[in-house]
Amino acid sequence: MPYYTFDLVVGDEFRNQGTIILENLLVASDRADQLACELSQVKPELKARGCAVRVTDADRSELYRTPLDPVPQWRKAG
Repeated sequence: MPYYTFDLVVGDEFRNQGTIILENLLVASDRADQLACELSQVKPELKARGCAVRVTDADRSELYRTPLDPVPQWRKAG
């Protein structure tokens, strides 16, 4: 099973939030979404700064990114 690293993206800075072994990228992206939701609740000031959570592999290649303040589904439909 692969290792995935989770970073808090603040501007051009990447703050490591931990590394975990997970089954696949689908599970890792779900974890990233959960982390983004938790961070937006604990540190709401990060949402206004355009922060995100990204997932990278062992080679530090970015595989997934999710914003702390996602665009609501109802806003996308317009």
